Amino acid sequence: MAPESPTATADATTHYQRGLALSASGDFAAAAHAQAAALLLAPDLHVARLQLAQLLDQLGQPDTALLQYVRVLQDAQASGQWVNAATTPPALQPALQRAVQRVRTGRRAAFDLLFAPLVARHGRQALGRVERCLAYYLNEARPVYPDARQRPTFLYFPDLPTSPYFDRAVFDWLPEFESQAAGMRAELDALLPSQSGSERVFTSREVEAQNLKGTTREPSWTGYYFYRHGERRADNASACPITAAALEKIPLCRVQGHGPEVLYSVFTPDTHLLPHKGVTNTRVVGHLPLIIPRDSALRVGGETHVWQEGRVVVFDDTYDHEAWNRSDELRVVMIFDLWNPYLTDCERDAVAALVGAIGEFRHALEQL
Repeated sequence: MAPESPTATADATTHYQRGLALSASGDFAAAAHAQAAALLLAPDLHVARLQLAQLLDQLGQPDTALLQYVRVLQDAQASGQWVNAATTPPALQPALQRAVQRVRTGRRAAFDLLFAPLVARHGRQALGRVERCLAYYLNEARPVYPDARQRPTFLYFPDLPTSPYFDRAVFDWLPEFESQAAGMRAELDALLPSQSGSERVFTSREVEAQNLKGTTREPSWTGYYFYRHGERRADNASACPITAAALEKIPLCRVQGHGPEVLYSVFTPDTHLLPHKGVTNTRVVGHLPLIIPRDSALRVGGETHVWQEGRVVVFDDTYDHEAWNRSDELRVVMIFDLWNPYLTDCERDAVAALVGAIGEFRHALEQL
């Protein structure tokens, strides 16, 4: 975002001061309008956004107020302000403390409302682990990781068995799914010559450079997606009916707007996906290897697995993991997101609702 001009900042300050005067006179609607006008000119005028949040509460708009409270705290703290008493003007500290408490109670109330139908259907005890997961997300409690190698970057769900790789016996659908591997490989072979259904996995060169490495050639990771961010790619599905049908019979991790991610994952020769961690242990990742040249492997939690064509491996990507193709040929693996097999059906529903609600809240923040 470009810095505001001195004139815009001065005009924004005028709107802010006018809003304070209108609020003092009891005209909260006009005061909110003035503070909104200030923010249009100077989005980083944090005191104006804080005042707007307070006014929206007084005007009976708690949901919109909560968004503004969260936004102002995030923006101010990202710039090094309002982090603690030393970075907060004394006159603002009482209002800031109220804002922090308002965010805590507001977000907790919103999630309690979200889970109410599940509590009514299954009882609160069935959501005990979900409640702890939520407490970690809201920073109400600190998680204790049974395996120090595991660190989800977004959402940690407690009391799930921990291991970089899963025992194949846990997945009773594997034999039927693997029986379709030859048909999937034939569909893949027909698809590979065409680039029309292929997409870059990383959407910018900068992100690619941060995550991919090549020694003698430029690395490349592309995918023929069947689902991306939970949206079905009808073109690839219609071109690969055997693959599409097989996928619909397995427990894909379905979260509105987020998952699953399902793709024929293509590494060109000399491509190394560098170590990284996944977002949540509620979701695990399956690989069905379809084209595996020499010197290609997966490493999760420091443990190396060499793919075998047609044999699925399932792993927890919240462990540090990486993959490479050091050969002179293409490497292709079918990647698919699954629910963690140790979640109950009720917990799956709760996590899907939780992650979906978090995503909607983030999207609403971006629109302010």
